[in-house]
Amino acid sequence: MSRSLSLQDAVSLLIDRAKAFGADAAESFAADNLNLSAECRLQKTESLEYAGTSGVDLRVLCGKRQAVVSSSVLNEDFLNELAERAVQTAKSVPEDEYSGLADPDMLAAEFPDLDLFDPNVPTTESLLETAMKAEAAGLDMRGISNSDGASASYNRTEITMLSTSGFSKTYRLSASSLGVSLIAEDAAGNKETDYEYSPAVHAADLDSPAAVGVKAAERAVGKLGAGKIGSGEMSVVLEPRLSKGLLGHFSSAINGASIARGTSFLKDCLNRRLFPENIRIVEEPLRKRGMNSRAFDSEGLPTAERAFIDGGVLTGWVLDLRSARQLNMKPTGNGVRGLGGTPHPGISNLTLYGGEGSAEDLIADIKKGVYVTGLFGQGVNLITGDYSRGASGFLIENGRITSPVHEITIAGNLKEMFANLKAAGDLKFKYAVNAPTVRLDRMSVAGK
Repeated sequence: MSRSLSLQDAVSLLIDRAKAFGADAAESFAADNLNLSAECRLQKTESLEYAGTSGVDLRVLCGKRQAVVSSSVLNEDFLNELAERAVQTAKSVPEDEYSGLADPDMLAAEFPDLDLFDPNVPTTESLLETAMKAEAAGLDMRGISNSDGASASYNRTEITMLSTSGFSKTYRLSASSLGVSLIAEDAAGNKETDYEYSPAVHAADLDSPAAVGVKAAERAVGKLGAGKIGSGEMSVVLEPRLSKGLLGHFSSAINGASIARGTSFLKDCLNRRLFPENIRIVEEPLRKRGMNSRAFDSEGLPTAERAFIDGGVLTGWVLDLRSARQLNMKPTGNGVRGLGGTPHPGISNLTLYGGEGSAEDLIADIKKGVYVTGLFGQGVNLITGDYSRGASGFLIENGRITSPVHEITIAGNLKEMFANLKAAGDLKFKYAVNAPTVRLDRMSVAGK
């Protein structure tokens, strides 16, 4: 009778069977996930979730041909069949000259403790209590009339990696979060909504429920009475919650896969100045308790801190093994992949450094501008760098934030936005990607 295997035994079996069926190389991932979440609205339970999932995959290479298969069934006979099917599939697909595992001498040999696992598993009832406390704190604020809901969650993952190149590692990760979205209403019946969200590797590092609820309420109430403004060219200031989005666009534009395809607006900008001299954009994969920290990537390569922008100059690309081979460069330890997928380039923790002074200092000389607290739509073209998004926030007049505004569009080109960027010194580490308040001059703002 065929037996059910543990995840560790499953990856070993798949590697062994793949070699027996004729694979030249193989790697296997296994993941065991536990997801707990609770949602409430107006102090009533909306949902409670306790879900556990397990799965294993196998990536085989026959020469320069590869295939990936995956399964949530850990039956020995089935996995034997799966390995045979993977090898047969790989032998029948076209060659990919850039595919392949890492050479053994490239693999990570040191594994620093980054404190990425919180073993304190909450109950769904305690998560619900936390969510309700956050929502209650917001509902108690003057001007709040309704709620879009609050949620709290905990995720635990155990991952096992094994490859014929010699890499073998089992590790655990966790993530917790707390968020609430509230609705404010004025005497005339006008409504506005906003949210606050707190993520952390360890639940103990989350903002308090009261702080999350009050912040969401303050944001929503502050938007009441928003009006329209005239169109024109003016300075735009992005709060930190939004300025980190610029780093997201930047990291996508320096993704090695896009560079190899020639589909990035930064493809010809290596070693050129893109930002002001004081700006550094640094990847920090080894930050303790970092939301996206990792000592090695999904291909087993070691990670290291690296400045992709140093002195304003673009120093390199985000590379996995395949894109590095395409560009005839060394990989940067940025391979990522999910269960059942092939590796691709991806960033870990990314931070913009170099800002000075307060946010108030940053806007002190702006005669007319917009302080943006909300962005909408996906109007970013990473082939041309064109940027156009709906926005809301507050009018800046004579160096001061004044009345709320909405129904505007801010537009520019990311190259020009990067070159004109000014940053405050109010950087805080809250997300995987972090930036301070930033100012973008000469933006096109479309209003009424």
